[in-house]
Amino acid sequence: MNFDTLIASFGLFDPLALAIMLLATSVGMIVGALPGLGTVTALAMMLPFTYVLTAPQAIGMLLAIYVSSVYGGSIPALLINVPGTPQSAATTFDGYPMAKQGKVAEALGWVTMSSAIGGIFSMVVLMFAAPQLASIAINFGSIETFALIVFSLTTIAWVSKGNPLKGLLAGVVGVFLATIGVDEMSGTYRFTFDIFALSAGFHIVPILIGLFAVSEVFATAGTGIKKVAQPILSTGFKVASFKEWNARKGTLLRGSVIGTFLGILPGVGATAASLISYAQARASSPRKDNFGEGEPEGLVASESANNAVTGGALVPTLALGIPGDAATAVMMGALVIHGITPGVQLFNRSPELVSFIFVALLVANIMMFFVAVAGAQIFSRVLRMPHALIMGVVVALSFAGSYVVRFSMLDVGVAIIAGAIGVFLRYANVPLAPIVIGFILGKPLETNLRQGLILTDMNPLAFFQSSIACVLFLITAVVILYPLIGPKLVNRSRLKAKKDAASTDEM
Repeated sequence: MNFDTLIASFGLFDPLALAIMLLATSVGMIVGALPGLGTVTALAMMLPFTYVLTAPQAIGMLLAIYVSSVYGGSIPALLINVPGTPQSAATTFDGYPMAKQGKVAEALGWVTMSSAIGGIFSMVVLMFAAPQLASIAINFGSIETFALIVFSLTTIAWVSKGNPLKGLLAGVVGVFLATIGVDEMSGTYRFTFDIFALSAGFHIVPILIGLFAVSEVFATAGTGIKKVAQPILSTGFKVASFKEWNARKGTLLRGSVIGTFLGILPGVGATAASLISYAQARASSPRKDNFGEGEPEGLVASESANNAVTGGALVPTLALGIPGDAATAVMMGALVIHGITPGVQLFNRSPELVSFIFVALLVANIMMFFVAVAGAQIFSRVLRMPHALIMGVVVALSFAGSYVVRFSMLDVGVAIIAGAIGVFLRYANVPLAPIVIGFILGKPLETNLRQGLILTDMNPLAFFQSSIACVLFLITAVVILYPLIGPKLVNRSRLKAKKDAASTDEM
């Protein structure tokens, strides 16, 4: 990373941008602390507000929400034994027992410091890893970009949580939705059914809001609101001594590395990272007998890992345009809205903006720490708010946000329909993220395919003359075929090993 470019990126900050990030940190923390909402809902709900902001202000706001909402899930995990977000599931194992012992202030201190350090660690990795990936992709043309997008679509399988076929079908739906409207290359109308309002196609914002925020409200209304225990009210905030932190520094570093690495791998996510980090710490810690009884090391392992995922997940998103999960898909959609296309050319066209993202992620983690310290009492009392009131606010913001995108009631209708469809998809165990991924990647997939065909005189076999495209197609084939062929090969090798062992015994 060029040092002058990094310094220049500070010019994109202004007092308003910092104030917006501070407010977004508080909002993200509150939404993350409310069980059932989570990071994706927070991002989707706040996405329409970015329209009145500059690109740096919008990016800073969404990064602050991204980071703080992941942390916010730890607050109910400590106070009512219910993780506000799935990423904080492992935090309940030692957080709630610690709170019941009257050590709420100490538990908040361990959680907040671990989250901030894990997030900053991942930011440093992002700063060095993302530009290296982008430099490899500097020679990408339309053919290579098409091959990369085809590979990016395989992330649908990674975020489908055991339902790859359903995820694939959802991704196809997303790609189809991206084709509705005027064809930019030929000027013809496609799938508009003589409805003029559809000539401009669907917009990403009402689809995101409908699928994630509105469907969450509809699902909650259909299943009822689960009663949870009254929260243990916080009595302050206390950071442990240096001696106690030094005794657990290995777990802190290990959790940060695990979270960052698993964040870079699309589809793994913060939930898996925190659970893996917790299990690894429990297996190797000299205090492993205390795990589950309120051991601070369990909090360090979980929270350092889940917040480190935030920076790691942005590595493939920024450098290659590959969203690894629903949250980064929403972030990618926000960049596209502001005319910023993540991927191979971003680092060349907008180096100051990329550097700004690095610095903004650092600022977001620092703000998260200080907002958590200042709001320790307030955020714990938010859990006492009536859930119906919270859902009403979500609905109002969702509909208003959908309308202001293009000042069209069609977009409000799209959000409502997407919300209703999202509920049915949830009940059918169909993942929602593939629809977003397919919608975002659908248009560049088609554009680069058609441009590549023009360059090769409509000969698709000529695509394989590019060595980069061949490598990407090969990797795509391996990713697709291995789940089908891999288990059979493993079973065959085991049978052969058993036969060889049996023949050896006979001899």
